[in-house]
Amino acid sequence: MKKFASLLLVGIVGGAVALGTQKIIDHNESKNEDSTNVSITPTLPAPKLQTTSMPNYDTAARKAASLGIDFTVAAEETVNAVVHVKNVSTYRRPRNYMDYLRNGGKLEKAIVGAGSGVIITEDGYIVTNNHVIKGASEVRVTLNNNKSYEAKIIGSDPNADIALLKIASDEKFDYIPFGNSDNTKIGEWVLAVGNPFNLTSTVTAGIISAKARDLDENDRNMQSFIQTDAAINPGNSGGALVNTKGELIGINTAITSQTGSYVGYAFAVPSNNARKIVEDILEYGDVQKAILGISGGTFSQSAAKELGINYSQGVFVSSVSKNSGAEKSGVKKGDIIKKIDGYAIRKFSDLTGYINSKRPNDVLNVSIMRNDKLMDIPVTLSLYESYQLKDIGIEIINATESDLAKFGAKHGVKINQVLSNAMKRYGLEGYIITEIDDTPVNSVSDVKKLLQSKAENEDIMVSFLDQYGEKKHFVFN
Repeated sequence: MKKFASLLLVGIVGGAVALGTQKIIDHNESKNEDSTNVSITPTLPAPKLQTTSMPNYDTAARKAASLGIDFTVAAEETVNAVVHVKNVSTYRRPRNYMDYLRNGGKLEKAIVGAGSGVIITEDGYIVTNNHVIKGASEVRVTLNNNKSYEAKIIGSDPNADIALLKIASDEKFDYIPFGNSDNTKIGEWVLAVGNPFNLTSTVTAGIISAKARDLDENDRNMQSFIQTDAAINPGNSGGALVNTKGELIGINTAITSQTGSYVGYAFAVPSNNARKIVEDILEYGDVQKAILGISGGTFSQSAAKELGINYSQGVFVSSVSKNSGAEKSGVKKGDIIKKIDGYAIRKFSDLTGYINSKRPNDVLNVSIMRNDKLMDIPVTLSLYESYQLKDIGIEIINATESDLAKFGAKHGVKINQVLSNAMKRYGLEGYIITEIDDTPVNSVSDVKKLLQSKAENEDIMVSFLDQYGEKKHFVFN
């Protein structure tokens, strides 16, 4: 190939639709919440403080002390395992002629960003946020003892905003063991450890304010954060959220703020999700995303009233994907998911957050309500299939029944996202590709086979249905 010339439906449940925080935490973007003009801000470093005085963040700690809660052991055991991560990115072209002159006539300019990271093994593996090291030409890590190391990027998951680094040394490093984030409780005391405003080795205290927090219910990629009121500021990104035992229960990622600094709301990727990503990268080289195989949405009070049901929490199943684990196990349209493996499912982000910590072929016990009867159904998670047509500039996934019905299609695959700027102007995201070179396609596997059989310089005709159900064609050459 040559290069291009009333219920909320939220997509396939699984790793593919959760953990998508790029819009939230990309350090080049901000986001407003409704009309309150509250921005979701990445915890990246701000300019250095002009004062040597520390912000007064010890109110929560004093309150905990008055209750007899001791944070000192957890702080001592974790502070040496949280590192300062410096990202050096090289821009090869000045933005204008004046920049060119200010840069001494050079065509390259180094931009330095910074964040935090957590050592998770004694041989130097480090977890951080993807946005901390995004675009880096060099990554350096500084420990609490001021020793500095060049770090290698082992892998990352941009949708989850998790990255894995490695530093090499003969010495054994202090590290923080993973805790079980599923067992955390609202109101539980936690510590945030990181490097806000380039102030190294800073520990703040707070409680878990909420779990399975989704910051954008309308986002295609749904997230499931731990929310805390432990003070987190620019520079804390990639740092540790730990419990009073000193166990890692989250990777600090984002804050909600009108000012760009902490105002009481901070969010962390749960440790179970981060651990799964790290293990996948080490074992497979990329992230193995699992899906339950349903489309649906949070079961609302209005929907309950419409159906004559006296409960209003859970996930409503609006459709079941063909050949998915859900279909094979007998999950049906109209079922309401109430629990998974004994964990209560109150809303969609509870479900996606839990599944994002699992792998393909894991078996989950799914408790559903059907005709006012509670049923337990074992469901084997299936592999989330996606395929990037890089020469065309799109990513495709298998279409669900509801995807096909929306466009009046009998078969096809869904355009999950548009990768190239050249293609974004056509607004193809969500459309259904029905044929490749007039050959019908039913799955991602069909598309792979067709494209792999093409000669390198052979034209490709892609047929798809637009939002009006009309067939369109693109020829790529």
